[in-house]
Amino acid sequence: MAGSAAVLEDSTLLSRLDRALLPVERLCALLSGLAIFSLMFLAVYSVTGRKFFASPMLGYVDYIEAMMPLIAIMGVSYVARDGTHIRMDMLVSALKGRTLWLFEFISVLLMLVLVVALIMGSWAHFDRSFDCTVPLCSRDSSIDVGIPTWPSKLIVPVAFAILSLRLLLQAWGYGRAFVLGLENPAAVPLSLSVAEQARIEAESLEGSD
Repeated sequence: MAGSAAVLEDSTLLSRLDRALLPVERLCALLSGLAIFSLMFLAVYSVTGRKFFASPMLGYVDYIEAMMPLIAIMGVSYVARDGTHIRMDMLVSALKGRTLWLFEFISVLLMLVLVVALIMGSWAHFDRSFDCTVPLCSRDSSIDVGIPTWPSKLIVPVAFAILSLRLLLQAWGYGRAFVLGLENPAAVPLSLSVAEQARIEAESLEGSD
């Protein structure tokens, strides 16, 4: 599916930083997708074992809990770049010019404040469970098979740190657009019309043939 926004590129430092961060975000999204695929495989394995051998997979719930941060959070920066996450497009599409850029700038700053708070909280949560003086460096583990929980807890502040970098770039982009009065700024998601979305969708389908 094509997204509902486009990100323009140019030769500015902002755009170069945007492109430099993109491979990291793509890797995170790939890891998230692989976690989803692994979860499907584990579900089939567990159901098959329960149905035909009366022996479901041991620790199935533990593995799901361990992969949840990968599935839920790891790819959020990637979708934030393209504007394919949940947005108030009906409101945003009604705004134009500097009013739009100011609205977006304030929105991104509020999100950045929230994300920084989440980084601090999730890092403290990870720090409580990580201790190299104990086996597997973990003060906490899952109930059934004893999986250390600190790797899953570490994923959360790492993913939010990447998201904070993306939000900083977007705040820069929207602030620059507001000050300079730009019509199509780089490194920020720009809303597309229905016709433009249909054209991009058609091109993506043609490219997959």
